[in-house]
Amino acid sequence: MVATLGGLAFGLPALNQALPAERSVDTGRPYAIGGGVDVIPPAGARIDVTETRPAQDTGTVLFRLGAVRYLIAVRRFDGSLQAAVTGLRQRITGTSGYQVTGTELSVEAAGGLVGLQGAYSGPGRGGRYAVFVADGHTIEVTVSGADLDLGRVLPQIDASTRTLRYTPEPPE
Repeated sequence: MVATLGGLAFGLPALNQALPAERSVDTGRPYAIGGGVDVIPPAGARIDVTETRPAQDTGTVLFRLGAVRYLIAVRRFDGSLQAAVTGLRQRITGTSGYQVTGTELSVEAAGGLVGLQGAYSGPGRGGRYAVFVADGHTIEVTVSGADLDLGRVLPQIDASTRTLRYTPEPPE
């Protein structure tokens, strides 16, 4: 009995460590994030399963394109687009050394989702963000990576972000 418990206590974490954190994803097909939101991942993207949590009403997905992180989070939210943008900007600038740069621009995604997007920088990294609000949810997109890496994949990520779609659940 002790040997079995010891095997489980040490064997399962070792097995978990041996499994890769990144998994391939079907490109060209929508990936359901949660809360009625889906996105078509960029070609070559891999999902980081350690930070991806799809759920019924909320969810998070982290795609990686090489060293670039492309994170989409869907959360419950009862407020305006401007309030959602302000909250995300505060979280970005709350990280030591990070600052929002440039001006925000309007961005439109599939199905008429309209949001705001902007840029930020941090130590050795650049980034972009976009925020959308739909039916009691906020959809936050953050992208970060070294400037050279980011520059190579940003067109693919922008195209993917424009495929974000919110589909409300039918009333019961």
